[in-house]
Amino acid sequence: MIKLSIVSPVYYGEKSSEELVKRITMACTSITKDFEIILVDDGSPDQSWKKIIEISEKNQNVLGIKLSRNFGQHYAIAAGLSKAKGDWIVVMDCDLQDRPEEIPRLFSKALEGFDVVVASREQRQDSFLKVFFSDMFYKALSWLTDTEQNSKVANFGIYKNTVIKEINNLSESFRYFPAMIKWVGFKRAELSVQHASRDEGESTYNFRRLLALALEVIIAFSEKPLRMMTYLGLSISLMSFCVGIYVLIRALQGAFLIQGWASIMVSLWLLAGIIMFFLGIVGIYVGRNYREAKGRPIFIISEQAGKS
Repeated sequence: MIKLSIVSPVYYGEKSSEELVKRITMACTSITKDFEIILVDDGSPDQSWKKIIEISEKNQNVLGIKLSRNFGQHYAIAAGLSKAKGDWIVVMDCDLQDRPEEIPRLFSKALEGFDVVVASREQRQDSFLKVFFSDMFYKALSWLTDTEQNSKVANFGIYKNTVIKEINNLSESFRYFPAMIKWVGFKRAELSVQHASRDEGESTYNFRRLLALALEVIIAFSEKPLRMMTYLGLSISLMSFCVGIYVLIRALQGAFLIQGWASIMVSLWLLAGIIMFFLGIVGIYVGRNYREAKGRPIFIISEQAGKS
């Protein structure tokens, strides 16, 4: 019998968790009787953990995991994946925008011979600004990493256990699930799904957090900014050499009786700004290496409820 694992990170999920489990249960029973629902409380400020304990006491298929603090959505996913025992693992958000009713369709598509089937949200039910910045982020990520990234695809999907084992074996401390799934490869397909509107609350991914996430992902998955710095530095050096030759020739011709203060100051400020910008980028990469070298765990589980 096929075993399914459903992993869902929970943040401000007090009001949605019970409905989420109910709908997941209905969806999974149409596929198999052997399934588990792993709810990971990512240090949620509300009563999500209390609700997860209540649900796990009523439903033997539910495993609750509480992280010691808020590590972030993708680290909560990693914690859930570390406990998943299914032949196939579904990853989905807890806010019910990822519809549990799509799980049988994803599973059916996977049985056609795919190791990864991701949900493509053709009509996203998010605010205009969130969709806009998400599109910009994925376009930038695609260009910087030289890979094809799709803003319609997030975490929701079904993954063979061999794929998840490779994800769990990746040693880097930074976690961004969609990019890691893309990196490990395997036979992949996309399935168009209906994206539901958010009934409760608002997304915690504001512009500042999206910008910070974009920077982290780009640094973790791309060396292109460093190469761009090299190319720009070489271009500036070549341009400076040509300008220097021109100035020398004109000086020998007696063309510069009075030196231009404005041009000197503009050049100094421009070059100083470029140098500081380059040093900042290098510093970010050095900081990333420093964090990796410390080898700290990417999450800490403080409590567990329900089945083991």
